[in-house]
Amino acid sequence: MSEKIPTRDVTSDSVEHHTPKEAVTQQMYASRRHIYVREIKGFFQRLRRASNWALMLAFFLLPWVPWGDRPAIWFNLPGREFHIFSATFYPQEFMLLSWLLIICAFGLFFITVFAGRVWCGYTCPQSVWTFLFIWIEHRLEGSRNRRIKLDKQPMTTDKLWRKSAKHAIWLLIALATGLTFVGYFTPIRDLVVELPTLQAHGWSYFWVGFFTVFTYLNAGWLREQVCIYMCPYARFQSVMFDRDTLIVSYDAARGEPRGPRKKSLSHEEARAAGYGDCIDCDLCVQVCPTGIDIRDGLQYECITCAACIDACDSVMDKMGYPRGLVRYTTENALEGKPTHILRPRLMGYLAALLVMISVFAWAVADRTPLGFDVERDRNQLFQMTRDGRISNVYTLTVRNLDNQAHDYRLEATGLPGLTLDTREVSVPASDSRQLVIQASVPPESIDRPSAEIILRLEALNADIAVERDIRFIGEAR
Repeated sequence: MSEKIPTRDVTSDSVEHHTPKEAVTQQMYASRRHIYVREIKGFFQRLRRASNWALMLAFFLLPWVPWGDRPAIWFNLPGREFHIFSATFYPQEFMLLSWLLIICAFGLFFITVFAGRVWCGYTCPQSVWTFLFIWIEHRLEGSRNRRIKLDKQPMTTDKLWRKSAKHAIWLLIALATGLTFVGYFTPIRDLVVELPTLQAHGWSYFWVGFFTVFTYLNAGWLREQVCIYMCPYARFQSVMFDRDTLIVSYDAARGEPRGPRKKSLSHEEARAAGYGDCIDCDLCVQVCPTGIDIRDGLQYECITCAACIDACDSVMDKMGYPRGLVRYTTENALEGKPTHILRPRLMGYLAALLVMISVFAWAVADRTPLGFDVERDRNQLFQMTRDGRISNVYTLTVRNLDNQAHDYRLEATGLPGLTLDTREVSVPASDSRQLVIQASVPPESIDRPSAEIILRLEALNADIAVERDIRFIGEAR
């Protein structure tokens, strides 16, 4: 134990070995290679387009849906009211929003563990708008090969009008997106009239312009760069994957060795000749919106849109080969091992998600549309009235969180002979009232310096009531 561990100074060797004679630069951001996405048809693309159109229609139409004298969905920030159909929420109910965000997070975790980045491929706003912009590009500039040739050509009249029309439509869609987004915070029927007549608030112009510019940039120019470099979900989603997560994968055991062959070569003849099922057509790469080759294995850039599955299946159909060379599967299934769907982590996320949804639904259903705050006057502990009673003064804030006006009755209990000088208050719908009341008791009712009393506020025309426990201060006899 007393022997020293032999050591040697390797500083000079390290410096000599690792210090280059010339400066070495490391490129942290690769230059963008423009991706010309090829249009493909198939089951998963029909499913994706259906979800995309449904989400866009919901986004663009909901601000126009009336609900009484207001929009059905209206986040009224100046009024501190958040209207969602028949329900109205207020800042003091922020905990409900927190619960909703937590539910969304756990829902995303559950989906990721179960099926990878399927959220990105089918419902992410970045993907939805990007696919829409690419669809416009296909309609105006043609197929993938035509677009490549068009970009290489010098500027001509044909190229000018196609490019101009494409960007004009992109800007119109971006403007409609920005206008609709602001329409969730400012009634859109008034907004579309006030904006062109220069009567809208300055912030409305700013936010419409802001979302117009960034929708145009993100969906038209940056596209896959947002998914690869800017989206935090792309960075941490891989830690939630396991070997039973459903992902888009290439079956290398079946597809390799890849290579072109005659269409007349049957599946059995190709196998006998030493070919795998992959004909190396690169169609799976051409249809990928992020430009990756799924045959290189699982990559964080994959958004699980399944375009490569539809492309590969179409080629397999033409060749007369079985489908599924590229498919939704798991790592265990690719290796011939059993896949476990009901695994502990997935069921844990599901259980937590169901519990939180149940608690949130109960909280919303049990929510009382009445806010009631009581604050005792601290300038004077108590005072004596002319008739010899002991009184305390309280400031009441009553908030009517309902969509109709209410008359409320105020009652107090807890001490013998307790009375109030104010018994009723009227509050309009979605409004509040503040009033000062005086509670008094006979001196003989006080047997200790501080006693607890209960103030109950009850609506006269509805089953709405709230109670508050407060302290009554007096002089014990």
